[in-house]
Amino acid sequence: MKSSRLVSILLLLQTRGRMTAARLAEELEVSVRTVYRDMEALVAAGVPLYGDAGHAGGYRLLDGYRTRLTGLTGQEAEALFLAGVPGPAAELGLGAVLAAAQLKVRAALPDALRPHADRVAGRFHLDAPGWYADADDTPFLPAVADAVWNGRVLHVLYRRWAEPTDVRRRLEPYGLVLKAGRWYVVAGPGPRTYRVDQILELDTSEEEFTRPEGFGLAAYWAAYQRDFHDRLHRAEAVVRLAPGTRLTGPQGRAVDADGRPDGDGWTRATVPVESLDRAHDDFLRLGTAVEVLEPAELRERIARTVAELAARYAPRGGNSVASGGD
Repeated sequence: MKSSRLVSILLLLQTRGRMTAARLAEELEVSVRTVYRDMEALVAAGVPLYGDAGHAGGYRLLDGYRTRLTGLTGQEAEALFLAGVPGPAAELGLGAVLAAAQLKVRAALPDALRPHADRVAGRFHLDAPGWYADADDTPFLPAVADAVWNGRVLHVLYRRWAEPTDVRRRLEPYGLVLKAGRWYVVAGPGPRTYRVDQILELDTSEEEFTRPEGFGLAAYWAAYQRDFHDRLHRAEAVVRLAPGTRLTGPQGRAVDADGRPDGDGWTRATVPVESLDRAHDDFLRLGTAVEVLEPAELRERIARTVAELAARYAPRGGNSVASGGD
């Protein structure tokens, strides 16, 4: 809607300062011509808006002009308060800041919208970590966050999986990501991804760095996850699944796309696996509901494990449980 777009233009100029028509059009996903018409409408409405020509030109608001948050809808107010996650904010050292900011935003809301914001806290609670995972110990998280915010270089002692495990690194921290309750810092050169809980020592510095032009944290993380999953499931296994057996994740999708009946109610499919070790453990959990056909190495390994289990649980002389009466 045009009215919503005009409010968006005001807020963009208010928060980012001077912006070109092309940049506004890209941000709002409209044509440059539409932006020009919107600017004329804002000027006609009395908004102190100025346009400068030239390479460094663009639109800007008169210094000191502020717009109030009266353009919010009920759903927007709810989403705004839902976006504030107190747990991660507290870990970053921003718990009190978040509470103060929410209080100020609530005070600025029109009376009719305050109930929309208030009921979010009573009906939604976001808890990011998984059920069976202990909270990571991240004592250096506030220092990393401060370096991210101020563009300062960090010198860390970092523990990795490969030998040598403990290495010293000079990091240019571009951003922080919270994934499934675990914090990661994306840092140059590279960039590369580091787990914050694996930082053993940290020294701050006054050395500043410049983020690469065009770097986007969300885009980098999406590409990183795609690459991670591609590397995670490079091997394949051919399996037969008993009727009603469901696999999850990439394996489940592979069965849905490639699975075919095997004549006796079972389903035959080629599924991705992370490694022989992981596939061995995962398929054993399914018991008799799965049969691994290929690769031969995996099938033989599972057969050896099953034989060892059968021998281990075979009845022992004099210790077997009697069945029947006296």
